[in-house]
Amino acid sequence: MKLVLASTSPRRLMLLAQIGIMPDAVLPADIDEAPLKGELPEPYAVRIARAKALAVTGQTPEAWVLAADTVVACGRRILPKAEDEAAARRCLGLLSGRRHRVITAMALAHGRTLREKSVMTVVKFRRLSQRETDAYIASGEWQGKAGGYAIQGLAAGFIPSINGSYSNVVGLPLAEAKALLEAM
Repeated sequence: MKLVLASTSPRRLMLLAQIGIMPDAVLPADIDEAPLKGELPEPYAVRIARAKALAVTGQTPEAWVLAADTVVACGRRILPKAEDEAAARRCLGLLSGRRHRVITAMALAHGRTLREKSVMTVVKFRRLSQRETDAYIASGEWQGKAGGYAIQGLAAGFIPSINGSYSNVVGLPLAEAKALLEAM
């Protein structure tokens, strides 16, 4: 059986390779990822992962399709993927000195079969100085990252502790993804 990864994330592809899984194809889903009014972080992540999987399943009916969506949540708020410096600064300002949640929902689809799993990790940020924020912004590492940071890069120096899956914060909880794939 073929496996298709419904994602453009190079991190997800790298993470899967880390556990010896190489998709036969990578085919990103073209869906609207805007949160619905009042939508909470976990239901949002599940909805988006499911929509990605189902969209790509329609294009590749012979394959299993793995899709995922990672959300950085501060309270009930879904933080955006930082597309500009102002958004990255807002995200870092909200995260500074606080705990937040990183939720990844995964959906594995084939035909009418759909399996889903979501994983949550709690991440603690230390308080960031203006100089640290400026230096991180100057690095450009925040670009396109949910919550405006990448734990696997320079932001690792901002995080004294996590409770849960490290690979989840990078973009795909590996133990859970492997279990989901093995169940197919």
